[in-house]
Amino acid sequence: MLELGTVKAVSLRELWSGEATHFTPWLSKNLGVLAEKLGMDLELESIEAAAGDFAADIIATDLSTSRRVVIENQFGNTDHRHLGQLITYASVLGAGTVVWIAETIRSEHKSAIDFLNQNLKESLRLYAIEASAIRIDESKPAFILNVISQPTEPAIRAVERGETVSETREKYRTYFQSLIDELRTKHNFTNARAGQPQNWYFFASENSRIYKYGTSFAIGDRVRSEIYLECGDKAKNELLFDCLHRQAAAIQQEFGSDLKWERLDDKRGCRIAAYVDGSIDVDSEQLVQIKDWAIACLLKFKSIFPRRIEQCLSEIDSLTGTGQA
Repeated sequence: MLELGTVKAVSLRELWSGEATHFTPWLSKNLGVLAEKLGMDLELESIEAAAGDFAADIIATDLSTSRRVVIENQFGNTDHRHLGQLITYASVLGAGTVVWIAETIRSEHKSAIDFLNQNLKESLRLYAIEASAIRIDESKPAFILNVISQPTEPAIRAVERGETVSETREKYRTYFQSLIDELRTKHNFTNARAGQPQNWYFFASENSRIYKYGTSFAIGDRVRSEIYLECGDKAKNELLFDCLHRQAAAIQQEFGSDLKWERLDDKRGCRIAAYVDGSIDVDSEQLVQIKDWAIACLLKFKSIFPRRIEQCLSEIDSLTGTGQA
């Protein structure tokens, strides 16, 4: 006879003894769990970030829009104090999105978040999420996030802000929507769900505080796919770039074509990129070919570079006596 296990609820305090001291640091290192629920690629900026006389739990960046995301956590039920803190943090830190995580979202606070989403539209997007954990018999606990309230429109609605979305921007949105949908559903490459009316898109990497993946329509009727090195320190970015560049022949052989090695001395970051001729104004058949090329390049970047970057970082750290960013 088939024997079934018993599902048991686990208090978050059983897993993390302190919200600020244990849960927030854990979540900051596992942002992919939250990013998947939000349909975003999140890059960590900081934890316990100063916001006037207060401190926001986690600050991140939505890579698809470059908008700042404020994340506030609390054990137990939501309360008025944390709702006020969220609005304060959003205003002081210039956030485009706020995320409120608690074990229970009270009905009146769900109504408040719904109300704000309906009236603030694109100026500020708010999410209320319940966090819980379970285990089956004596199994390892499983962490669960359940979205209780969220913006009603996933994509930018410029018309509602009195703006006119040009035909070209709509073409970008359509193109990138198709690209990210394929990357997400077929290749598990991204959590992103909403195409944007812009000519570029960045994606989280295995270590987004060091590097990220991207694709864009560049000047001169060229399309670019790239890996962008940016740890916040120009000198370290250049050391990492130079380490990889010394392996250029082997990397390009593995990639299957030449790459452009752009140190970008006038910028903080560095870029390694592949280019192909094309623009957003070509016919639909050519756009499909461009999309397929961009996806193939991004997948190659992901298969080739992470291990080499980790090796280079280890070499750099041993030479400089510093740890990874």
